[in-house]
Amino acid sequence: MRSDMIKNGLEKAPHRSLLNALGFVSEELDRPMIGVVNSFNEIVPGHMHLNDLTDCVKAGIRLAGGTPVEFPCIAVCDGIAMNHSGMKYSLASRELIADSIEVMAQAHQFDGLVMVTACDKIVPGMLMAAARLDIPSIVVSGGPMMAGRYQGRDISLSNVFEAVGAVRSGKMTDDELAEIEESACPGCGSCAGMFTANSMNCLTEALGIALPGNGTVPAVSSARRRLAKLTGIRIVYLVNEDIRPSMILTEHAFENGLTVDMALGCSTNTVLHLPAIALEAGIKIDLDKVNELNKKTPNLCRLSPVGPHFMQDLDEAGGIPAVMNELAKKGLLSLDARTVSGTVGEQIKGRQVYRRDVIRSVEEPYSPDGGVAVLIGNLAPQGAVVKKSGVDEQMLKHQGPARVFDSEEEAFKGITSGTIRKGDVVIIRYEGPRGGPGMREMLTPTATIAGMGLDRDVALLTDGRFSGATRGASIGHIAPEASLGGPLAIVRDGDIIDIDIPGGRLNVLLSDEEIKNRITGWSPPEPRITKGYLARYIRLVGPASEGAVVK
Repeated sequence: MRSDMIKNGLEKAPHRSLLNALGFVSEELDRPMIGVVNSFNEIVPGHMHLNDLTDCVKAGIRLAGGTPVEFPCIAVCDGIAMNHSGMKYSLASRELIADSIEVMAQAHQFDGLVMVTACDKIVPGMLMAAARLDIPSIVVSGGPMMAGRYQGRDISLSNVFEAVGAVRSGKMTDDELAEIEESACPGCGSCAGMFTANSMNCLTEALGIALPGNGTVPAVSSARRRLAKLTGIRIVYLVNEDIRPSMILTEHAFENGLTVDMALGCSTNTVLHLPAIALEAGIKIDLDKVNELNKKTPNLCRLSPVGPHFMQDLDEAGGIPAVMNELAKKGLLSLDARTVSGTVGEQIKGRQVYRRDVIRSVEEPYSPDGGVAVLIGNLAPQGAVVKKSGVDEQMLKHQGPARVFDSEEEAFKGITSGTIRKGDVVIIRYEGPRGGPGMREMLTPTATIAGMGLDRDVALLTDGRFSGATRGASIGHIAPEASLGGPLAIVRDGDIIDIDIPGGRLNVLLSDEEIKNRITGWSPPEPRITKGYLARYIRLVGPASEGAVVK
């Protein structure tokens, strides 16, 4: 066992002395030592119950003959960090999480790891660490929040953001907003729609690095506690059998993950995270691969924010195994891919769809292609990403004049001042991985546009990114980003933007010569942050088209 490096032999007497100080007895030290990474804190609703789940994980480890050793990692709440400088740190925290887990696992030679997590950047950060370390690892999430209730209908956090726009445009009263605010987030768990956190937790099942149910079993359910115990039991098995992430996180696993991503209509942030995790596993996932799988994968689900259903409905309908079993009917999955509990084929065999209003059949999908599309053109030579399943049909093809803003704050001021007109294409630039820095999510501008009733008439383009709670013609991850001299940097107010989502094209209607001349006369802006972690991040982070990884 790896942990013998800190437990066994004459030279390890000082190490054992320190372990004695922790209260360990010799019977515990004879067992596999399992690191349990707990991202609990008191500021993230998705994490506030993780101490209870971590206790369940540790109980499962002990039941199976292992010794659990808990340690923490940081976690940012994207909703609370939204629309201010705090969001610059959200994506950047992914790298810190991966690095800190690597440090703890290597310094203390754990035999295996259980990642107890919930929200956006924490899940991929943990998976990056698991792939990098390649010691037996498994994920268990805190589970999704239940939907809130408002005037007889289910709602979630995205409704609150959109309600702000509705109030500003006179479509809703302050009292109605206050009622929605009180009702939308009823308790613990990751916000109730198919936002980034739930997208990534669902994809842990598709990747095979978590037990079935990890993505959908509600946070408040006792089934979630049982799942945590079973996860603790399973990690000891993985350690004893030496089943490591490199055996699970294969090329076939990532193809399965992307296929499920398209079927569910997940957050566009998955197109950042899956390539970053794959890179740690020594596998290349690029936008061409995303596009290839998008074209042949039917979109089977429309969950909030693009449909009426929430995570609890998906769980009731049969969860991710039911979605995957449906996809397998068209031969879209590698069924012999290994998981932490057998093969994909074994996990999904016989898993039925119990609600066809939530999970459509492959014969009658919402669309014959997937929920996330990649666009290429003279405005995005290295690609851009859009949640196609969230775009109104009349906006799938659109031409309109650019309204250019050099930051999210400027754009929000312009949107709320009433100067944006139907048909406009709002451009928010210098918000990429380096230019932002940190590639902020633009949920506040997109939700405000939706709340004002303009999401069927106005598009929004950015070299930043969007929350999974965003809907509408919101095209992000435009690369190269503006701060590196990408074509987005030279767009001017009034330039005509041509969007063709079915055709996979994104262009500004300018000649190649005009674009070249404008770029020649362009100079990069000064860095917005010059000290601390983000100053280092600016120097090291790669492009969004490659997962915005730190190199």
